[in-house]
Amino acid sequence: MKEVVCDVLIVGGGTGGVAAALSASSLGLNVVLTESTDWVGGQLTSQAVPPDEHPWIEQFGCTARYRAYRDGVRAYYRDHTPLIASARYDAQLNPGGGWVSKLCHEPRIGHNVLKQMLQPALASGRLDLRLMRKLVSADASGDEVQSVTFFNLLTGREETVHAKYVLDATELGDLLPLTLTEYVSGAESKRDTHEPNAVDGPEEPNNVQGLTWCYAMAHDEGSHRVIDKPVDYDRWKAYWPAFWPGPLLGFDVLHAHTGEPRKLPLFSENWYALFPYRQIVRPEVFEPGYAPHPVTIVNWPQNDYFEHSIIDVEDDVAEARLEDAKQLGWSLLYWLQTEAPRHDGGVGYPGLYMRPDITGTEDGFAKTPYVREARRISAQFTVLEQHVAAYTNEGRDRAIEFSDSIGVGAYRIDLHPSTSGANTIDTSTLPFQIPLGSLIPVRMRNLIAAGKCLGVTHITNGCYRLHPVEWNVGEAAGLLAGFCIQRHLEPSQVSESPALTQEFQNLLKAQGIETEWPTLRAL
Repeated sequence: MKEVVCDVLIVGGGTGGVAAALSASSLGLNVVLTESTDWVGGQLTSQAVPPDEHPWIEQFGCTARYRAYRDGVRAYYRDHTPLIASARYDAQLNPGGGWVSKLCHEPRIGHNVLKQMLQPALASGRLDLRLMRKLVSADASGDEVQSVTFFNLLTGREETVHAKYVLDATELGDLLPLTLTEYVSGAESKRDTHEPNAVDGPEEPNNVQGLTWCYAMAHDEGSHRVIDKPVDYDRWKAYWPAFWPGPLLGFDVLHAHTGEPRKLPLFSENWYALFPYRQIVRPEVFEPGYAPHPVTIVNWPQNDYFEHSIIDVEDDVAEARLEDAKQLGWSLLYWLQTEAPRHDGGVGYPGLYMRPDITGTEDGFAKTPYVREARRISAQFTVLEQHVAAYTNEGRDRAIEFSDSIGVGAYRIDLHPSTSGANTIDTSTLPFQIPLGSLIPVRMRNLIAAGKCLGVTHITNGCYRLHPVEWNVGEAAGLLAGFCIQRHLEPSQVSESPALTQEFQNLLKAQGIETEWPTLRAL
C-alpha cells in the first residue's frame, strides 16, 4: 500500500474542496486533494449545476478567488470560443443566457478554469491532486484523524494519506462516520431547534432533500432524435406525489414562493420557462456554425428524486437508488420528446437530445448527481432558521451578525421535496454570515468542515448549500488549517479566543474574503 504524508488532506474535489486547496496551498502548505471523478469542481462542473447566486454577485458578496473563477470563465469564452463582438466586449457576459444566474456556462469550461487556477500550486509541488480516488476508510485515534485510505480507480491499489489536518469536502459528509465524528442527518425536531419550519415530533434522520441527476439537453427544432422508451417509463409517467399538483412528468408545478399551482412550460414567449431557466449555450452569442443548437441543464422539479435517501445505506442500495434517479431523468426526456404538450399547441419535442460532450460522460448525464443535503457535523455552533430568516428578524436589513464571521452569503431557504414526502419549503432570508464555529466539530481536533457538512440544520442547509457559500466555506477551512499549523493551535482554540479569532479574520480579509455585508444603502 502506498503511503504519503502531508500538512492538509482535503477529501472531495468539489466546489468547497477546490477552494480549500487554493487557500491552503497559498500559505505554503503541502496539500493533497482527492476527488472520486476525473473532474474537479462539484456543483460547478461534475454535477452540472449552473451557479445559484445572489443579486449582488457582480459587485460584492463573494470571495476574491470565487470572483477570479467567475472572471476566468468569461475570459475562457473570450479566448477560446468565437464570440460575436457584442458578446466579446460584454463585461457581464452570460454565455448561456439562463436566468437562474448571471453566469450560466458549460461545466466542461468550468472544469478547465478551475484546473488553470490550481496550476500554480500543482507546478510548485505544494498541491498533489489525486483524481479517481474512492474513499475507503479512515483511522481515528481518540479525537484525531490519523490517516485516510483511498482506492485508486486507475491502478486498482489502495493509498493511505497521513495529514495534520483533514478537511471533509465530500458531497455527503462521508468522512464523518468513518472517523466517528459526531454528526446529524435529516431533519431536526422543532423541540430541539425551535425553528418555525422544523418538523413536529422527533427528529427524522431519513428526511433529506431530494437529489437530482442533471443532464445537458439540446434542442434541434425540426429533427427527430427520440430515444428508445426507457424501461421504467410507465412507472414514472404514472408517478403523482401526494403534495404535487399533477403527475411529476408534467408542466404543473408549485410556485416557488407562494406554493400555488402553476404551469411552467418548456418554452414560452416570455422568459419564464424551463428550457431558458438553466440554459448554458446560447447560439446567438457565437459566430454562425459554432453552436448550432441551444443547450440547457435539466435540473427541474420533474427530475428531482425524493423517493429515498442515499445517506447511511449500503453501497448497493445507494447505487440502485442512484440508477433509479437516472431512470427518472431518461423518462423525463422521453416524455418531453413524445408526449409533452407543446407551447405552440402540438405534442412532443422530438428534436431534444443529449450533449455528452458538455458533461464529459458517455450519456450526457452529469458525472455525479447533485446532492443538496449531506451529513452535517455536530458543530461548536449551528446556524438556525431564526438566525437568518427574514420573518424572524423583522426590521433588520441583514441576518443576525456573528462576531466570528468567516464569510458571507445570501440565498432563500430553498428546500426541495424530501424523502419523507414533505413538500417544498421556500422562504425569504436576509444577507447572512458564516460563523467560524460552524466549521468546527464539537470533539474532533483536526477535522474541519469544508463543504455542505458544516454546522447548519435541515432548514438552513437550504440557504448555505449554494455555490458561492460552499466555496467560501472551503476557502476559509483551508486557511483555518494553515493558520493552526503555522501557529501550533487547534481550531477550537481559535474560536474560543476573541483575539485569535480577530487575527484569523485579518488573514481572511488579506486573502480577499468578505466577512460582512456592506451598508443597507449598498444593498
